[in-house]
Amino acid sequence: MSSTAGTTASVTLPGDPPGGRRAVAVWCIGVAVYFVAVIFRTSLGVAGLDAADRFHVGASALSTFSILQLLVYAGMQIPVGLLVDRLGTKKVLGIGVVLFTAGQLGFAFSASYGTALASRALLGCGDAMTFISVLRLGTRWFPARRGPMVAQLAGLVGMAGNLVSTLVLARLLHGLGWTAAFAGSSLAGAVVLVLLVLFLKDHPEGHEPAPVPHQGAAYVRRQIAASWREPGTRLGMWVHFTTQFPAMVFLLLWGLPFLVEAQGLSRGTAGELLTLVVLSNMAVGLVFGQIVARHHAARLPLALGTVAVTAAMWAATLLYPGERAPMWLLVTLCAVLGACGPASMIGFDFARPANPAERQGTASGITNMGGFIASMTTLFAIGVLLDATNDDYTVAFCAVFVLQALGVSQILRLRGRAVRRERERLVASRVESVHVPA
Repeated sequence: MSSTAGTTASVTLPGDPPGGRRAVAVWCIGVAVYFVAVIFRTSLGVAGLDAADRFHVGASALSTFSILQLLVYAGMQIPVGLLVDRLGTKKVLGIGVVLFTAGQLGFAFSASYGTALASRALLGCGDAMTFISVLRLGTRWFPARRGPMVAQLAGLVGMAGNLVSTLVLARLLHGLGWTAAFAGSSLAGAVVLVLLVLFLKDHPEGHEPAPVPHQGAAYVRRQIAASWREPGTRLGMWVHFTTQFPAMVFLLLWGLPFLVEAQGLSRGTAGELLTLVVLSNMAVGLVFGQIVARHHAARLPLALGTVAVTAAMWAATLLYPGERAPMWLLVTLCAVLGACGPASMIGFDFARPANPAERQGTASGITNMGGFIASMTTLFAIGVLLDATNDDYTVAFCAVFVLQALGVSQILRLRGRAVRRERERLVASRVESVHVPA
């Protein structure tokens, strides 16, 4: 989809897929894989305190679980993007399911810290193959004008997976125990693998991509370089970097300890607040998807507005003059954090129109690296600061503001070039469509 800063994207581009019920059915299979991957990815968020007791580790070592998982995830984004562009969605998703299911199963039976780390790394490797594949599946099966809404819906389903972790897996963990809860959840991976093998197709008939001859390292370098040269790709990466990580860090690891240890809440109440983050994410995702699909000029205001409100709510919570923040403030914070995921999806709406179909996987991989690099950095910084300050959460969570300031500076630096380049591509596509014979 191509658009200027003030233009509504409503035209159907030449060669657009038709969409329809078949597209929805195939896409739902891909999204189901992503849904299960998110359940596995966020399962540590409700098991952080249990993991600390099981493996006898402190805050820094506990954060290493999520850091390693995200390090593998972020490091895999460009290779996965290249694989998706070369091999197609079905093969890459299939590999991903096998890896993240093996990782979840291995985590269930891990008796030592080292084995558990290896299992989370394997899980992160498989998880890394899901979201980019689902984005590509959407571009192959739906018209370009549906891109923002399809992407937001994929993110919404992912947050539903987070909700399952918060509500279901947490209860299984405390009811059945560590091994039974994690081993039982791994069965979901086997189910989606069967659905994928039997029913998923890379693209509708008549919309096969042009074959790409094998060109080795030269192809890889060319794909990465061409994607990176587009300012829209870089802007998308920094939007993703700046918007995603506050909620990711909160849900993935540090939210429950912050609410229980720093704010004095019970585990049940803290779990309800984590659930609020997820529910808010799902609601805001639907709104953001509709707005961006109809008004592309709203992309940056939505992203920067989310960053500003998130920073303001964290500042109000951490600097509250009382010993603990009141419940209404914590509820507001969690509701605002729910907007971070949908705002991060806007990054793909800058990268998508900046790159042709044969580079969509690579460009999406670059964009998707942003938020996970920021999350990984913040997870590590918070763990180190907690150990260094004897669990002073006010100091530790100040790391959020540093990463937000860096990201905003890069967004403001790139926005002009990205908008001009997008306008040029739109004009060129319109001229080309006028000269295409009927």
